[in-house]
Amino acid sequence: MTTEWIDQGEVAAEAQADPAMAVGEPRNPFLVALGERVRTLRSRQGMTRKAVARAADVSERHLANLEYGTGNASILVLLQVAQALHCTLAELLGDITTSSPEWLLIRELLEHRSEADLRRARQALAELLGAGGDARARHARIALIGLRGAGKSTLGKRLADDLGYAFIELSREIEKFAGCGISEIHNLYGAHAYRRYERRALEEAIQIYPEVVIATPGGLVSDSANFNLMLSHCFTVWLQADPADHMSRVAAQGDLRPMAGNKEAMEDLNRILEGRSAFYSKADLAFNTSQYALDDCFAALRSPGAQGTGAARLTRPGE
Repeated sequence: MTTEWIDQGEVAAEAQADPAMAVGEPRNPFLVALGERVRTLRSRQGMTRKAVARAADVSERHLANLEYGTGNASILVLLQVAQALHCTLAELLGDITTSSPEWLLIRELLEHRSEADLRRARQALAELLGAGGDARARHARIALIGLRGAGKSTLGKRLADDLGYAFIELSREIEKFAGCGISEIHNLYGAHAYRRYERRALEEAIQIYPEVVIATPGGLVSDSANFNLMLSHCFTVWLQADPADHMSRVAAQGDLRPMAGNKEAMEDLNRILEGRSAFYSKADLAFNTSQYALDDCFAALRSPGAQGTGAARLTRPGE
């Protein structure tokens, strides 16, 4: 009995039992696509609907509704179906890394690898695909990352002057492209538009300035495409600070909003740090600015073997 014949027979049976299918009521496109993936995965495993329903411990009717986009299954049911089909929930939901056999094979190779192995694999792929920048040119572009209040603007301007480089605050460049402030971009156009402006500003900085220090917005690491672009073309430095210092420095700049309801603000700050730290840690160098006064901080940042996750020295190439 072919898969097509099984499906057609089961559709007819379900149409009799389900008025929505019989009268052709419109179905949600996401649920339809989800159902198609379930059927495809079931066919790949060579399993009948009855066998999958039994393995997933759900009713055959429930599974049929799922396959034809008429049933809005709970996340637990989807997990059970994924387990029955011997696939991940991501594959069932249509994650990009499950969209072709090559994606699946690459993902299998990378699963359970250490962070160090994954970093080497990413860098090798970037070089193979021509997405990596020239190593010497990359070291002449220094991108400072981290949360607001870490010292990106203050230290960045001083570092650029000392090296004889241009200095750019990427947030200001984003505002120039958009013709309005950062908050207005989000309010008027949304987060997706903001990321597009951020991408344009970063691309232009890379193309125009062979030697530059870039102070980046704290959330740039949240967009993998923009973060990848920066990692490929810039020497990145994660400027860290203690949470209390983040708060006090922002307040000293005249923005008292973070101090309103301090307990909640500190909790939010710690959550953001926790969520972004894994991305910030991909920087070539990490440097904690809370350990120094400003002059000492700059001197330590410029010295050989600067403390942190890298032993690089922030110098002009060739020094």
